[in-house]
Order: sequence, then C-alpha cells, then structure tokens
Amino acid sequence: MQPARTDLAPPKDDPFTQEELKQFDGSDPSKPIYVAIKGTIFDVSHKRDTYGPGKSYNLFAGKDASKALGKSSLKLEDAIPDYSDLPENEMKVLNDWHSFFIKRYNIIGKVTDLPAAVANL
Repeated sequence: MQPARTDLAPPKDDPFTQEELKQFDGSDPSKPIYVAIKGTIFDVSHKRDTYGPGKSYNLFAGKDASKALGKSSLKLEDAIPDYSDLPENEMKVLNDWHSFFIKRYNIIGKVTDLPAAVANL
C-alpha cells in the first residue's frame, strides 16, 4: 500500500456536477483523471497506470462510484454515488477508502448534484 503523501496541495472546493465530472475519466490525455468518493473529488492523475483507460480501476474514473468502493466491487452497475443502502460493514470499507484517498490525492472539489439519499449523510 502506498504511504501517505506529505506534498498534497490545500484542498479545493470547486463545484462539479456529475455530468462535468465525466470529462475527467482519462479518455482525454490532456485532462486530469478525477475520482469522487462521498462527493469529494480527488485528482488521481499521477496514478494513470491504475485509473487510465483500460486499467484496473478506470471504472471509478470520472464519476462518484462510492457504492462500488464500499462493496469492493468492480461491477459497472455498482459504480454509482448512492451508497445509502450499504450495510454497516460496507460503510466502514467506504469510509476507509475515503480516508485513504484524503491522505494520498489532492482534493479538487465537490460533486454538487449527488442523489438526495446521500447528500446529507
């Protein structure tokens, strides 16, 4: 597992809709790659070998795939932002992933149009 980074930029709070976030899925090499977890958007560009097109975790790129992370799933149907129905054990996994990303990737914004079920979780 990669260690926490000490060179992260201060977190940004730029607003993104889910539609805007799709532009950052790695398909355009001139744009960064973003992954959102629980509405927090992370720049994972320096791990293009993991999140880029055709790579193992590209499923998470350009979207908030919180439910899939909580379920430890690589299924497209789980790669959605609504994690409100996760049981306690999967919610812990999701929270652990969120904490992991906070320590390793720059925060560049927030998803502004999350489903109502998770907007206040």
